[in-house]
Parts: sequence; C-alpha cells; structure tokens
Amino acid sequence: MIYAWGDNRRFNSYAGHFKRMFGQRIQKLTIDAGFTCPNRDGTLAINGCTYCNNKAFNPSYCDTSKSITQQINEGIQFHANRYRRAEMFLAYFQAFSNTYAPVEILKQRYAEALAHPKVIGLVIGTRPDCISNEILDYLVQISKTKYLIVEYGIESCYNATLQRINRGHDFEKSIEAITATAQRGIKCGAHIIFGLPGETPQMMLNQAEIISKLPLDTIKFHQLQIIKGTKMETEFTDNPHDFHTFSVDEYIDFFVKFAEHLNPKFVIERFAGEMPPRFLAQSAWCNLRNDQLIVKFEKRLEELDTYQGKWFH
Repeated sequence: MIYAWGDNRRFNSYAGHFKRMFGQRIQKLTIDAGFTCPNRDGTLAINGCTYCNNKAFNPSYCDTSKSITQQINEGIQFHANRYRRAEMFLAYFQAFSNTYAPVEILKQRYAEALAHPKVIGLVIGTRPDCISNEILDYLVQISKTKYLIVEYGIESCYNATLQRINRGHDFEKSIEAITATAQRGIKCGAHIIFGLPGETPQMMLNQAEIISKLPLDTIKFHQLQIIKGTKMETEFTDNPHDFHTFSVDEYIDFFVKFAEHLNPKFVIERFAGEMPPRFLAQSAWCNLRNDQLIVKFEKRLEELDTYQGKWFH
C-alpha cells in the first residue's frame, strides 16, 4: 500500500521525505556556531531549562574553537562509516539558540556553511522567542535558492509544564513563531519532549491533536532523558513520582497511538532520542540505538495494521 506521503512505510519518514525530494540520502551535520541563549545569558535566566546540557547531544567534532567549515569537514568524516550513501549534507545549527544574534552575525555564519560544496541547505534550531521579522525576511532570501528549515523547540503544549521546566516562553509564543515562519513560505519544524514532570500519558497523547493544527513540515520527538548535573536530575531524585518514565515497549505502544492521531503531512524526523550513556542519570533503555527503535516501531505498526494519521481529522 502506498500511503498519503508517497511510499509504503507506515509513517511519514524523514529518510523517505528526502529521498522523494532529492532522490538520495541527505545527512545532517551538527554545528556549534558559538551562539548562546536568552535563558542562559541573563536576559530571561542564567541557568537554562531544567533538563538541558548541550554537551550531551553535541558530537565530538563540535567545538566552538573550530571554524564552521572545519566542523563540517570533520562531520563528513564522522558520518562516513555509518552513512556511506550520503553525498550531500545539511548544516544543522543545533547548539543553543541559532537565531539569537544580530542579523549581520547570522549572515556570516550561515554563509560560511552554505559555501561548503557539499552543503545543500540549513537546519536552524532555535527558540520561538528568538525570531524577528528582520531575521525571517533574511531567511526568506536563503530559502529561495537553498533548502532551509527553522526548527523550534516547543517541548510541551502545556504552559504549566513550560513554566516548571524554566522554559521562559509559553505555548502561545510557539504558535506565533511557527505561524509567522510558515506565512513567509519558510519550512518549519518543531521539537517535543515526552515525559516532562507533571504530564500524564493521556496529556502527552492529547498533544497530537493540538500540534496537528500547526503549519509544520517536520516534527521531532524525544523521550525525556535525565541528564547528570541538571536541575531536573535533582528534581527527579526528590520527586520521582512526578515523572512518567517509559519502558521501551510502553513507549513504542504510546507512540503508535500518538502517530495515529498525528497529521499525516508532518514528516517524523525521529520519535526517540539517544545520547552517550555517560551523560545519563536515568534511562531504562539507553543502549538501544534509534535505528533499532525504528525497527520495533514499524514492526508494531504492522502488527496492529495501523499507520500515521489513521485517526487524524
């Protein structure tokens, strides 16, 4: 069966999306361009979000002492064995808030990445309160000739959760930023975390309907991972019953239900996260890689004869 997104996989996969768009595998290369965050530099706060430690998800080649070009070259070598079929790349500005700077600085750093002969576009990770009309107008110009997507950290649709994790913005700000970006014709992505304190599995499931109304192109989901040295590690130790921690099988079944209600137009970039075990204070399944989880997820979709958007209205 060929599904609405154009292939026979039971969910709208990131790999399939790029294969349809470019005819080949496209790999993201993570870059640390030396930006900071209003939740760390004192504008909003100094301690950041309670769950955050950027070192936990930055690859070893990411280092602000290296130029963006050097990070791209080392990233290509880093991925050479695991993704041998990848010949073209997206520069992924991931660490902290990558629109949190004057436009002239953004132009310099984005231009350096786009000047690399193997880079065909940009993925810009940022916060919904770190965007402006001036920045969006500039990004429109890039999007006319290069692949470009702005990925916003929503994290949760519930303002009480956002306040508890010291996010520094509300869900309405996410709606505003995503809408303004999409209205300019710029591709838009989002990031959501499952398992944040105070949220029940039903609350998490209910977000599928809420998120599906947004003008998104891609979406990325992570299970909450408790990282050593964060404020959330202390909170989890003191109040473990405020957290819903998933086993692997429970999470797979949970995400099957979530995907059934998710807009089938949304490309699912990933539905779980992984990071080096040395950073983890708590994880029931840190030894499983994402490709192993995808196999389990697709097997479960097949067992239940279901697919992304089955119950989407």
